[in-house]
Amino acid sequence: MALKIACGQLEIIAGRPDLNTKKMIQVISLARKESVDILLFPELAVPGSMIGDLWEQSAFLKDCETFGQQIIAATEGITVIFGNVATDWKRTNQDGHVRKYSAAFTAQGGRLVPTEQGLDFVAKSFLPAYREFDDPRYFSGQDRLLKDKRISLKNGLGSVAVKIRGTEYKLGILLCEDGWTENYPFSVPAMLKQGGAELLCNLSSSPFTLHKNQKRHEVFGHQAKTLQLPLIYCNHTGIQNTGKNIFTFDGQSCVYGPDGMVKAAAPMFEEKLLVFSWDKGSAKIRAYAAEDELIATEDDETAILYKVIQYGTRLFLKQTGIKRMVIGASGGIDSAVTAALFTDILGPNQVLLVNMPSRYNSELTKNLAQQLAENLGCCYTIVPINDSVSHTVEQLYTPIHNYTTNRDFKVELDGLMYENIQARDRGSRILAGFSAAFKGGISCNANKAEATVGYGTFYGDLIGLFCPLGDLWKYQIYALGKYINEYVYKRKAIPETIFTIRPSAELSQEQTVGNGGDPLVYEYHDYLLRSFIENWEKASPAEILRHYIDEDLENFLGCKAGIVSSIFPSHAAFCQDLERWYGLFTGLAVAKRIQAPPILSLSRRAFGTDFREAQLTTYYSMEYKEMKEKLLVQERLF
Repeated sequence: MALKIACGQLEIIAGRPDLNTKKMIQVISLARKESVDILLFPELAVPGSMIGDLWEQSAFLKDCETFGQQIIAATEGITVIFGNVATDWKRTNQDGHVRKYSAAFTAQGGRLVPTEQGLDFVAKSFLPAYREFDDPRYFSGQDRLLKDKRISLKNGLGSVAVKIRGTEYKLGILLCEDGWTENYPFSVPAMLKQGGAELLCNLSSSPFTLHKNQKRHEVFGHQAKTLQLPLIYCNHTGIQNTGKNIFTFDGQSCVYGPDGMVKAAAPMFEEKLLVFSWDKGSAKIRAYAAEDELIATEDDETAILYKVIQYGTRLFLKQTGIKRMVIGASGGIDSAVTAALFTDILGPNQVLLVNMPSRYNSELTKNLAQQLAENLGCCYTIVPINDSVSHTVEQLYTPIHNYTTNRDFKVELDGLMYENIQARDRGSRILAGFSAAFKGGISCNANKAEATVGYGTFYGDLIGLFCPLGDLWKYQIYALGKYINEYVYKRKAIPETIFTIRPSAELSQEQTVGNGGDPLVYEYHDYLLRSFIENWEKASPAEILRHYIDEDLENFLGCKAGIVSSIFPSHAAFCQDLERWYGLFTGLAVAKRIQAPPILSLSRRAFGTDFREAQLTTYYSMEYKEMKEKLLVQERLF
């Protein structure tokens, strides 16, 4: 006899158990009408997963319990497995807070179904404390629960046995991280199999990371094949945040057969009731809808990135109630892609582009900014800043009186200070003013390379509600711009010249699109800086220098061959450049990143909660100093 099973891939709203529960009960009713036997919901589907220290509020925890009871009461004629927080009000942890678990509850016929060990729920075993995850701060693990109940693990983890039409089925229930077995002391899926499980059910709350889905198919498919058990992966959609980072949840719920292959799958970023059948005797799995049998292949990386950015940004604006956006339009690629993105989401009438030229801005970039606005159909205005910047400079030369010496003095402004005055005038005065008057949020147009080295100004171009491109390197933004033209607008909405001009902040005579652009050579520095951040074993200056000496640095970084020798005429120049950017990355740029707007997380390591850092002084290892000294001595000798 085949069972009809469904994954309720819903958009979960963090911190709103009332709304999530209402939706879950509606889906239970729908599934019952479709004769579904077992319905799965994701991990922490009731409260959401990223809610900060709201986990420490008893009133919230009690409400989650109440909403959980409502879900249990709604299970007449159906078996439902759902994620919620389980609270042990009789026990506290070392921090004095009540003990909590990320838990999976099984309900049938209006009642809880206990595990074979007599527990009311299955607790998450492995609590991730890396990247954005901080589960041990709030939750205890399955080992703690079993120890409290004096239950041994020697016979494996207990299954949950449910009877459906007279036949018993043993469900091996696990939660998210429990399925990622590579770096843990034991395998939860294997222990569930040892305990008699016939079907593995992984309830997840798993945010999107570029290329993560491919890795999940490898790991989970291997588990299903090795254990010869079908494995259900139930994830949710929506966005959640940790304050500094906005995370998208891509869904992509699916079921793996005992052969390790995906048999049915839900689409990316769409709410979906994924329904399939499982025959216990034959182990056959079949999707009910033909479209669910079509397993989505990985799109082009740029196509995926745009889909994620568009989805995450749209939901973030909806969540914050922002219906209009104000964007500083420079005529460069970052602001152009940002403008095209928000126009695609909000419509052209809701987007205001502001060009704020100084005497250093070329006619070329001013014209490109206007052409961009015309192509997109946005609102557009030009506000020159020469007079206001001059007035600010004049005011800064106002005499300052020192009451200790009883003398007056004046400050001196250098070129960098003058550049920063321009940036602050644009951001804190003009864009902030238009934000209030236009009733829209300000977009921060920064990219990841700029954030890495602090190439931005406090209270200037680092202001904003949100930084949608903050986890993208410059080369990815260029690719995104071309994708937008070809596939989103299907025309040259972003002017072609924007892709070919040299990037420049245009803040001084030495820094223009004609005379000299940005100090970063993105074709090289994007990849160098990426190695400091996104490599799981973060690259150090010593490692970079070692690869340089071994003449395989380009291969290590992934940049194009020959670029290193084309940029650096000597070993000394290479070391000077390396120390310049590493020093900025670990220096003032840290303070700038701390104060920068939240970003949309896309990569395997995004600045913010995903990349913990402290304000320290720059440190170079002894290995680096020794290699550098030896290299430079050899260069001087030869």
